Amino acid sequence: MKNLFQSLARTRNTVFSRIASLLGASELTPQVWEDLEALLIQADVGVETTVDLLARLKKRADAEAILRADRLREALSEELRALLPTPPPLNLGGRPLDVLLIVGVNGSGKTTTIAKLAHRFRREGRRVLLAAADTFRAAAIDQLRIWADRVGCPVVSGPEGGDPGAVLYDAIQAARSRGMDMVIADTAGRLHTRYNLMEELKKVRRVAARAVEGAPHETLLVLDATTGQNALSQARHFLEAVEVTGIVLAKLDSSARGGMVFAIARELGLPVRFVGTGEDLDDLAPFDPDAFIQGLWG
Repeated sequence: MKNLFQSLARTRNTVFSRIASLLGASELTPQVWEDLEALLIQADVGVETTVDLLARLKKRADAEAILRADRLREALSEELRALLPTPPPLNLGGRPLDVLLIVGVNGSGKTTTIAKLAHRFRREGRRVLLAAADTFRAAAIDQLRIWADRVGCPVVSGPEGGDPGAVLYDAIQAARSRGMDMVIADTAGRLHTRYNLMEELKKVRRVAARAVEGAPHETLLVLDATTGQNALSQARHFLEAVEVTGIVLAKLDSSARGGMVFAIARELGLPVRFVGTGEDLDDLAPFDPDAFIQGLWG
């Protein structure tokens, strides 16, 4: 099982080690500021977030009379940490049945993330059922069944091209009849038919709300860390369609673009709930902002 620190190895070794070296320079010159800006953008902190971050750092450097670059690293860490909201507790538990919707584009790591979440909640004693509500692709249903077998969870599915809302409704009824206390629903992620996708997701949400009070209790958006800023544009489409409550950043261990967490927090205003730290079922870590900042520096 990989932890958050290990999953940041590529981001740390590729970019933040260079930032650390840069901030070891003796004098805080205009060139240092320019190089720092380039490195933060390279880490996928995002252009707008980087510009805002550097403006705050420069203001702070002036106010605190910081003249040496090596004194800037602590200030940078504090400003980066200030960008990350501490995730509130998940809105789960204390009711007979929790419903989670998992959304994201195809290929983002959505199905694998569902399996990891199911595995995690089962280890916490939850009785989990999976709903294969991505009916657009037969492969998505088959893939979810394979993972469900590995995790030991039942799956409710429907015909290819069927009504995803009906699948979720059947899954909720099946969960009740079997004494399950959690339903995790896969959903379609085909952005090339964005309007249809949005309408479909809205319908799935309405079905959940009618079937279970307060449902869906969490709607988690899975983003692929290896796609960097492209993931942010994808995320905005889902934010238009459904009330996303948090982010799962998949494949963080495969990416040198871990800085996108800061852009997510600033531009989407959403907490990161979990990060994918590897390919095994146990490789899903709750997001800890303080541990994340520490992991960037090593």
